[in-house]
Amino acid sequence: MLLAVQLPDVTDDEFASSLGELGRLAKTLGLDVVARVTQRRSRLATSAVVGEGKLAELARWTGGTGVVPTGPPIPRRRADRESAQEDEPETAAEPQAAAEGAGEAIPPEQRASVVLIDHDVTPSQARNLERATGAEVLDRTAVILAIFQRHARSREARLQVEIARLNYMAPRLRETGGGKDRQGGGIGGRGAGESSIELDRRKLRDRVAELRSELASIERDSSTRRKRREQQNTVALVGYTNAGKSSWMRALTGSGVLVQDKLFATLDTTVRALQPETVPRILVSDTVGFIKKLPHDLVASFRSTLDEARDADLLLHLVDAADPAFPAQIEVTLDVLREIGASDATRLLVLNKIDRVDAPARAQLAAAWPDAIQVSAKDPADVERMRERIRAFFERDTIETELLVPYARQRVVGEAHSVCRVLEERHDEHGTRLRLRARPEVIERLRHASEGR
Repeated sequence: MLLAVQLPDVTDDEFASSLGELGRLAKTLGLDVVARVTQRRSRLATSAVVGEGKLAELARWTGGTGVVPTGPPIPRRRADRESAQEDEPETAAEPQAAAEGAGEAIPPEQRASVVLIDHDVTPSQARNLERATGAEVLDRTAVILAIFQRHARSREARLQVEIARLNYMAPRLRETGGGKDRQGGGIGGRGAGESSIELDRRKLRDRVAELRSELASIERDSSTRRKRREQQNTVALVGYTNAGKSSWMRALTGSGVLVQDKLFATLDTTVRALQPETVPRILVSDTVGFIKKLPHDLVASFRSTLDEARDADLLLHLVDAADPAFPAQIEVTLDVLREIGASDATRLLVLNKIDRVDAPARAQLAAAWPDAIQVSAKDPADVERMRERIRAFFERDTIETELLVPYARQRVVGEAHSVCRVLEERHDEHGTRLRLRARPEVIERLRHASEGR
C-alpha cells in the first residue's frame, strides 16, 4: 500500500516519478502494491500525514478504523482484556462505519498489511497512522534502511547499515505496558529514577558506540588499501541506484559481481583491474547507488565506502537513459558527490541502457548532453569503446622520455614496468635504458629513484 502527498513545490511528473520509485522499492522488499492513496496538500497533516477523508480511504484498504484514537495508547495487556468484553464491537462500530463510508469494503484477503509513505514522517505521525489503519507503517527512510539491511553482505556494510538503523530507531522507541515504571536505584541498580524506555535508549547509544568503534577499525584497513592505490590509475562507477553500475563493472573487469534489476542490489565496494590489463593497470571500483532523499545517516555511515569515489582519478557517472526521470537523478547524484567532497573530480557522463531508447530520442539526448557518451553494457562494441575512452583519459597527460637506470638500481626497472608503458628497453655499459610513456610526476619519481635521491 503506497501513500503520498503532493506538495506545492512538486510537479506532477516529479510526483509520479517519486511514487513509481516507491513502488520499485516495495518490489525490492518483496511486497506487492495493492493500491495507491494520494492527496494534494500545502503540507503534511500534523497528526496523520493526510486528511480525515483520505485516512478513511486508506483504512478501507487496511481494515482499520480510519480514526486516530484520542489519548495515550492502551497498554497491550489491558487492550487484550477489553477486546474480550461484549461491548467492544459497539465502541468500534462508529469509526468502522466511517471507514466503510469511504467506498466499497475490501475483502480481508485483498487488504494491505503494510503502508509505505513516500515521505519522512515524525514518530507520532507514523504511530497515529498505525493506530488508524491497523497496519505496519514505514516511511521512505525506513524502507531504504530495510533494503540496505537485507542486501548488506560484507561485515563493513552490515555495520554501516546497523548504525544508521539504530540512529533511526532511537527517537521512535515506544513505551510498552510497563514502560513508565521507574527502576529503583541503589547498589547494583541501573540508575535511580531511570524509566525502562530511558534504559532502552541508553543501551541503544552504547550499542551504536560499540559498532562505531568496530567500524573505525575496519575503515582504517580500507584507508590503508586506498593509500596503496594512490599511485595507480583509478576509475569509480557512480550514479543512481539501478543505473547499471554493476553491469558495467562486470563488462569492464570480468568480475562476477551481482547483477540484478533491483534497487540497491550492490552495497559493497568492489575494486578490480580493467580487462584486458593495461600497463600501468587501471583499477575500477563499483560504489553504492544513490537515491532521492538518501538518509543522511546512511551517507555518513557509508562515507568510507564513498571515499572510493572521492579519491578516484575519473568518475563514470552512469544514468539510465531509458528512465524519463534521469535528469532529476543526475542532480541527486551530484548533490551526494558534493556532500562527500567529490564534486571537483573529473566526471564522464554515461547515458546507459541506450538500447532501450529509439533513434529520435537518442538524437535529442545527444543535443541536450553533447559531452555524454551513449552506450549499452550489452553491446560488446560499446564496451570496447568505453575501454578506449578510459585508456585515452589516462594517456592524455602522458609524455615520452628516456630513463637510464644503473645496474645497481635494477629494482627501478621492475617498478617502471608496473607503473609505465615501456616502449623500449636496451642495455649498455652504463645500465638499462628505458624509453617510457607515463605521467610527468611518475617519470620524475622514477628518475629520483634511479639516481638514489
